[in-house]
Amino acid sequence: MKYKRVFLMVMDSFGIGGAKDAAAFGDEGSNTFLSVSRAENFDIPNLAKLGFYHIDGIRAGESGEDPVGAYARVCERSHGKDTTIGHWEIAGIYSEDPLPTYPDGFPKEIIEEFEHRSGRRVLCNKPYSGVKVIADYGREHMETGALIVYTSADSVFQIAAHESVVPVEELYRYCEIAREILVGKHCVGRVIARPFEGAHPFARTSRRHDFSAVPPEKTMLDFLQDKGLDTVCVGKISDIFAGVGVSESIRTSGNDDGMRVTLTLADRDFTGLCFVNLVDFDMNFGHRRDITGYANAVMRFDAWLSRFMEKMNEDDILMITADHGCDPGYTGTDHTRENVPLLIYGKHIRPVNLGVRETYADIAATVADIFETERPRTGTGFLNEIQLNVAQKED
Repeated sequence: MKYKRVFLMVMDSFGIGGAKDAAAFGDEGSNTFLSVSRAENFDIPNLAKLGFYHIDGIRAGESGEDPVGAYARVCERSHGKDTTIGHWEIAGIYSEDPLPTYPDGFPKEIIEEFEHRSGRRVLCNKPYSGVKVIADYGREHMETGALIVYTSADSVFQIAAHESVVPVEELYRYCEIAREILVGKHCVGRVIARPFEGAHPFARTSRRHDFSAVPPEKTMLDFLQDKGLDTVCVGKISDIFAGVGVSESIRTSGNDDGMRVTLTLADRDFTGLCFVNLVDFDMNFGHRRDITGYANAVMRFDAWLSRFMEKMNEDDILMITADHGCDPGYTGTDHTRENVPLLIYGKHIRPVNLGVRETYADIAATVADIFETERPRTGTGFLNEIQLNVAQKED
C-alpha cells in the first residue's frame, strides 16, 4: 500500500504514567491521564474506539469493544521531559545529555550581557510559574520597562513583557538577542517570548513565540524534504525545530485553532507529513494544575476526532501521541516524566497492540518507512506490523 499523507498529532503533555525512571526526575507516581480521567463525566469514545483503553498499563476506563486502530505505550529514551527533547525524539533524535537548566537562575555574565545588548534591566531571574511571574512582577515591569526574565524546570529562557510597554516585534528581537547569547554550555532548548496584556491581574496573549536551538542532527523532517515531500507544521512545531526541515508553518492560537487548521488541511492535496502540536493541554491546564480544564480539552479533541476521521482518504494515516506528561493532579507546576500513548488509524491499518515501544523515535522510523526515505539513526519502525494489505481489507 502506498500512503500519501500522514497526520501526526501531538497532544502536548498527555502522558499516561509508568515511566521506569520517573523517580529520578522527581515524578514518581505521576500520571496525567489518570488524574484527568477522574474529572466528572469524563468520556473519550473516539480515543477509546482507536484503542486507547487497550494500551498496556492504562489504569482507568473500560477497554470496551474491539479497537479500529493500532495502539502502543511509548517510553522516552532521551534524558529530559521537556517539549524540545520530546519532539526531537519523536522526529528521530536521541538526546543522551539533558539540555541545561537553571534552578538558581541564569549566571550573572548571561544576564549582564543580555541587559547590555537589550538596553533594558532584568527582573526576577529565577524559576517561576508563568502566570504568577506576571502577577508578581507585572506592575514593576510597567513602571520601569525592565524585562521579566524567568525559567522553569525545563531548559528555557523566558521573557515576559506587556504589549503596551514592549511591542511584540521588539520582544521577539530581545529573544533573538538571548538566543545568540545562549550558546555552548548555556544552549537552552528554547528562548520563549511571553507577551501579556491588560491590567492587574494580567493575562498572557496568544502571541507567544519560541526560539529553539537548532536540532543537532537531521530529523525525519529533513529526510522527507530531501525526497521532495511536504512537511506542513501546525502550531509550535516549526519553532521547536527552528524551522529546519519545515516546508510550511501555520501558526495557531490554541487547540481549537489547531484543530480547525488540521481539518482544513485534510481537504488539501499534498504529499507528505502534517505535524501538529496542540499546546493548550500543557500550557493552559497542565502547568496550572487544572484537572477539569484539562479533561474538557481532551473531550473537545475527542469530539473533533470523529469529524477528522470522516475526512480521511484511503491513503491517509493518523497518528496521535504526546511529548511528555504534565500531571494536573501532581505537586508543583512542572512537566512530569511519563510514558505516552500512541494511536494509529487508517483505512489500511491493522488494529493491533504494538506493546511497549522503547523510544519515541519509533514514530520517526515508521514515517520514514511509510514514505521510503532515509531513516533517522534512532528508532525501530513498525509499519510491517500495522499494515493491512488490500486483500485483507476486502475480506
